[in-house]
Amino acid sequence: MKNDNLKDQYRTNERIRVREVRLVGENVEQGVYPILEALKIAEDQELDLVEISPNAAPPVCRVTDFQKFLYQQRKRQKEQKAKSVKVVVKEIRFGPQTDDHDYNFKLKHAKGFLEEGSKVKAYVFFRGRSILFKEQGEVLLLRFANDLEDYGKVEQMPLLEGKRMIIMLTPKKGGSNAAAPQFIPPKPLIKKVILLKKPQEKSGENTENS
Repeated sequence: MKNDNLKDQYRTNERIRVREVRLVGENVEQGVYPILEALKIAEDQELDLVEISPNAAPPVCRVTDFQKFLYQQRKRQKEQKAKSVKVVVKEIRFGPQTDDHDYNFKLKHAKGFLEEGSKVKAYVFFRGRSILFKEQGEVLLLRFANDLEDYGKVEQMPLLEGKRMIIMLTPKKGGSNAAAPQFIPPKPLIKKVILLKKPQEKSGENTENS
C-alpha cells in the first residue's frame, strides 16, 4: 500500500466509534477508558487519539500527534522495504560429463551472478541411465563451489532431488577480492636538500685569499 493511503488506515478522534478503548502513550495512565474520557485526555494534551489496534478487545488507541505518528510509520515502512531486498536466483545447468570448455564458460557466468548479488543454483541433470554417474556429478559441483570460493559460499551442499543434483551458492558480502577497489600506496616523499652559501661567507673567503 502506498504511503499516500497510510492516513486512511487509522481512525482518529471522533472517527473512533466504540464505547471504550485501551489507552496507551506517553504521559498517559494506561488502562481502559470510555471513549469520551479518552478523547478528553487527548484534547487536554492538544494531541490526537489514534486507533492503532482496531481488532483488539477493546481497541487500542494511542495519544499522540497524528502527523508525527504518520511520519514515523512511513519511515518504518521505508526501512523495512530497504531491508527486504529481493533475492534473485540464477540457475546453471551441467551434464554429468561436462567438458572443460563448457565448465569454464558457466563458471565465468556464475562469477558475474555472484558479484551482482544474485544467488547461484547449480545442478547436474541426469538423463536416463546417466544417474549412474551421480558421484561424478557431485564431484563436479564441489569443484564448482571450490572455484567460486572467493565470490560465494555454499548455502546447500550437493543434494539429489529426483533427476537433479543441486548445490546452492550465496554471494559473499562485499563481493569478491577481484571486484574490490585496489589500494594504491602514495609515492614516497623525497626531500631535496639544497645547500646555499651565504654571501658574507663567500666574500670572507675572497678577502682571506687576497
